Amino acid sequence: MAQLNCPPCTPCASVCIEHQPIQTETSLDNPFHTPREPTAADINAYQKELQTNPVGLPASEPPPYLPQRDGYSDGYPLAKPMGPIGPWATGRVDWGALSGQTGTRPVVNQYSITRYSVDEWRQRNADMIASCQSTVDHSVRVENSSKNTIIRTYATADKTQTDCTQSLHARAKNIDDLKSDLNRAISAMQEEITALERQRRRLKQSLAVLRMPEAIANECLERRTGRPDTELIRDRPEEELIREISLISEIKAILLQTLANIEQQQSDNRAVRQRMEFDWSEKKMAHENDAINCNLRNQSTNTLFKPGATRCSNEQSTEIYWEKFTRETLDMFNDCRRKSEQLRNTLDAILTNAARDLRTQADSVERALASRISCMEEIREKLEIDLRTTLQRLADTEIQIGKLQVAIRNMDYGMMVVQTRLDNRNQRPRVENCRDQPQALLIAEVKSLEEGTSAMNAQLKQEEDVKLELVNRRNELEREIMLKRRTIAIDRDRCQLLRSHFPSSTALSGY
Repeated sequence: MAQLNCPPCTPCASVCIEHQPIQTETSLDNPFHTPREPTAADINAYQKELQTNPVGLPASEPPPYLPQRDGYSDGYPLAKPMGPIGPWATGRVDWGALSGQTGTRPVVNQYSITRYSVDEWRQRNADMIASCQSTVDHSVRVENSSKNTIIRTYATADKTQTDCTQSLHARAKNIDDLKSDLNRAISAMQEEITALERQRRRLKQSLAVLRMPEAIANECLERRTGRPDTELIRDRPEEELIREISLISEIKAILLQTLANIEQQQSDNRAVRQRMEFDWSEKKMAHENDAINCNLRNQSTNTLFKPGATRCSNEQSTEIYWEKFTRETLDMFNDCRRKSEQLRNTLDAILTNAARDLRTQADSVERALASRISCMEEIREKLEIDLRTTLQRLADTEIQIGKLQVAIRNMDYGMMVVQTRLDNRNQRPRVENCRDQPQALLIAEVKSLEEGTSAMNAQLKQEEDVKLELVNRRNELEREIMLKRRTIAIDRDRCQLLRSHFPSSTALSGY
């Protein structure tokens, strides 16, 4: 507080008008005023001004009713000891053994016992003046302190209200920032839920399309079980079909598991979105509440005393937990969205790989069927050629058998000739019936004819055996050709026809 320095005035006025402290501007007049604290120099100057002197005396001489400079010690007056009264005092000595001796006892009268000296009286006056000045000084200090207290209180109140308003603005901004983050997170989660729902429908479409390859593979296996007799073999097309059915089963199991994971992830996504929506709604209400509080002023008409407003509810959370709760919600959203994106990418890779594997296996089955059909066509053609050859040989054998039979019959004529000759020669008389050279030649001819006939009969027997074998081979070839044609019909006219309806890679991918 600023003070005026002026010369000392009369002691009757403890504090004159000129010595009054300057009235500074307070927060009552100006709420933006900031008070100044008095310094030590101001306080010492003010205390010196409170010392009084009588008017007309030098400032260096104290008044007569105050302690004089004689006997002062360090500026504070000391009382002198009071001695006995001299012999000129009235009264008589009436006490003590030595009372008759002059000078041994003071003369006693009604004034001889004095309670205070002049110095003590002056000291008392100085003490009274100092006490009065101290009281007045204290009242001035209390008044100044009250004014300063008012100034400080109003300044503190204004500053506190400004700080609270700024804090409310900062709090509202923090709430609005988190609310904006939650709003963006809710929009992103809604987009993720929509994208994951599209992938789920795509997966279900892929599962529906997957039934067709499974039905085709099972139908092909079932039809190929109808192959006759020796054609019912475990060939490469059957192995490829079994491998295709196994692949379809594995893919179907993976797709069903992925569908379950997607539905669970979709449930988690909706739960996180609902939590963020609840948090966003609560932050919206809190932001509106703080916005109203930020606009409240001392001149506002909607302010009231609210008893118990400073009471902290048990349901209140700390600022750390408040921010932690929202951050945990946003972290949960980030983790959930990351898992959902990974699941979508995994599903896309699964469907792409599954479609590729199925088409690759389907191509392997079709190549195996085509190769098998080509092989069956070749063996059928070979068997038909062999059948034609067998039929030709059968016809030739029958002709040869006929020739042998004619030749054997023709041999009978020669045998009859030679036997007739021998019989005629056996009719020769006596000596003429000799074993001459002709006789021996005729007998040799008979033997030769018999051997020739036997050889031709043996050859005829072989020809007939060959004919029978050729007939059997013809029957077998005809049956084999019939089996091959039935097998070719199953593989080509049924299986390949079914395989022509195998879904494309796009359809298997769920599009």
